[in-house]
Amino acid sequence: MLITHDTRCSLDTVVDLVNTAPEDDTTDGLASIAALNDFVRTHEISDVGTLSELDLSAVRKIRGRFAGVFAASDARTAAALINELVAAAGTTPRLTDHDGYDWHVHYFAPGASVADHLAADCGMALAYFVVAGEQERLRRCEAPDCRRAFVDLSRNRSRRYCDSRTCGNRLHVAAYRARRKEAAG
Repeated sequence: MLITHDTRCSLDTVVDLVNTAPEDDTTDGLASIAALNDFVRTHEISDVGTLSELDLSAVRKIRGRFAGVFAASDARTAAALINELVAAAGTTPRLTDHDGYDWHVHYFAPGASVADHLAADCGMALAYFVVAGEQERLRRCEAPDCRRAFVDLSRNRSRRYCDSRTCGNRLHVAAYRARRKEAAG
């Protein structure tokens, strides 16, 4: 599956957006307009004006809808959620070559809100996975104390953890220690 630069950026953005949601006792990664401004700056989201409480509320709402895509049990459910997100954003595909990047497609209308921008571009990035029959690559970490979203881009679709150096390694070490303890008896 060919993933272009702008699609990869949108995938990274939607994963990070979903992962800002508070889980159990964690804090909301989008707790304020300042946090939303940081998110926009970090992900180099272009053509976004001054952000307000309305923007923050709208982004939180689509964040929950994107979380539903990662939780979808089948492609039909994921497609329905993505279609709703993209349609609500008033998608207007257009070619652009901003900020030193070659020609690529943006799916949001000029002057769109940050929520519509995210819904359109990120929704279309996720749509490519459904169209390619790769919806199962949109996953949640299998570590029991983590449920972070990620996109499995491994060749054999075998990635189980959001980060093998933290979640995966921690589980492997715990399993090793349990085996050692059992062997020592």
